[in-house]
Amino acid sequence: MKVSNKIPTGLILVLIAGLTCSCGIKAKKYDNPITKDTQQPDKVLFDAAIHDLEHGRYEVARLTLNTLMNTYDQSEYMAKAKLALADSWFREGGSHAWAQAEAEYKDFGLFYPTMEEAAESQEKVCEIELKQMDKADRDQTHALRADTECRTLLTQYPNSKWAPQGQQILREIQEVLADEEFRVGTFYYGKGVFYSAANRFQGLADHYPLFSKADHALWDAGDSYARLGPKFRTQSADAFTRLVRDYPLSPLAGDAKKRLKDLEKPIPDPDPVALAREKYEMENHGKASLFSHFWGVFRSRPDVSAAAKSGQPAMDSLRPQIPVTVPVEAAGGAAGSEVTASPITGSSALDTQPDARTPKPGAEAQPTPSPDQPKPKQ
Repeated sequence: MKVSNKIPTGLILVLIAGLTCSCGIKAKKYDNPITKDTQQPDKVLFDAAIHDLEHGRYEVARLTLNTLMNTYDQSEYMAKAKLALADSWFREGGSHAWAQAEAEYKDFGLFYPTMEEAAESQEKVCEIELKQMDKADRDQTHALRADTECRTLLTQYPNSKWAPQGQQILREIQEVLADEEFRVGTFYYGKGVFYSAANRFQGLADHYPLFSKADHALWDAGDSYARLGPKFRTQSADAFTRLVRDYPLSPLAGDAKKRLKDLEKPIPDPDPVALAREKYEMENHGKASLFSHFWGVFRSRPDVSAAAKSGQPAMDSLRPQIPVTVPVEAAGGAAGSEVTASPITGSSALDTQPDARTPKPGAEAQPTPSPDQPKPKQ
């Protein structure tokens, strides 16, 4: 029996194609080069570092950039070099490299807050946290950090060219954070703990109105209030009213109108602004890929295809709602009393009244027996 030593023709073609493709990979151009045509040494070092950066030689690029910054500490390209150093870590990727990149971007914003690239640095910090964000049913540490960093971008650099991109990233982040709250509310709702369910759904709908399931949250909040008895009839009607007014194209709007009719409450007209936003979202709704549902179980990154594409995201952190079982007085309402503290002015009883520990005049002080004195017989 002879064993053929010939390599299959198909395998040869695949290898040739792979080598051809690998040789034809183009370098990824750097976004912030220095266009000034000069041969001064610091500029030569910067160009060499950028060349290595574009070709994936990140360690070599960082060595060259550190040489530039340490040798020419008064160089006009110092800020560009520091930004390129952060970009090298960002491009390298991975948790360690991203941590280094975030620290470098933070330093850049601290030392050069007035430069246009400071907004870009803050946007990159937001992206770094976004890349490490987990799904809604997992740890939300990076999601909360990303939410904070993106809100910082919009607060400190509202007019920068990076603000619209940061705003969209913030919508995607808050889609995941809202989904976490929705899952918790659904858990309580399924267990019949309607006090907690109403609390979660109401807080979610109030804080994240752009959430793709905000209409479902309002429906579940209204139904949870209804199951708590006639005492919460007003809260139930308010939830259904808001669903009809702010989400008129929702498939639950028709059922919400019926619930309002049963509660003998007026049916509101749709809000024109909300109606226009919903139409825009339906026209620009992102669709998940064919295999995303299959791989979703094994994927750690969240699916944000349903995130809103318009509207103002929440610009503050989600605060826990006061449970509906807490009375208004205990919650600090109109009937509650406020405790305040103020410095004491003028004389007080301690200054005007005698000390109670001082013996009264005429009273004889009792001698204190010494330890060696024998005790009297009883």
